[in-house]
Amino acid sequence: MKHKVLVIEDNEQNLYLITFLLEHHGYDVIQAGDGLTAIQLAMKNNPDLILLDIQLPEMDGYAVARRFRSEPAFADVPIIAVTSYAMVGDREKSIEAGCTGYIEKPIDPDTFIHDLEQYLV
Repeated sequence: MKHKVLVIEDNEQNLYLITFLLEHHGYDVIQAGDGLTAIQLAMKNNPDLILLDIQLPEMDGYAVARRFRSEPAFADVPIIAVTSYAMVGDREKSIEAGCTGYIEKPIDPDTFIHDLEQYLV
């Protein structure tokens, strides 16, 4: 079964790399460049996993995660923060906002898929 992954990322290079890696490993990818678009796409497509940049235009990733968690349809969907926010406390802030996990940027292409697959169990 192919998993659907919603990638919320406003940086074109990061979006390209993440999409390439996911598609290369058999995932269906849904792309969004901002939080509001992501929420709309998620409602229509029911992703199995959400990869969420924290630094987004208009609505930051923390607000997006809280919004997803307020929707019953997304209560059990893993949300992974994929972010360059790597200071002390940033991981905890992501988890408190509703993220299931946290992957630091720049991502490691050799371990990225393995790192996110642990949340699809």
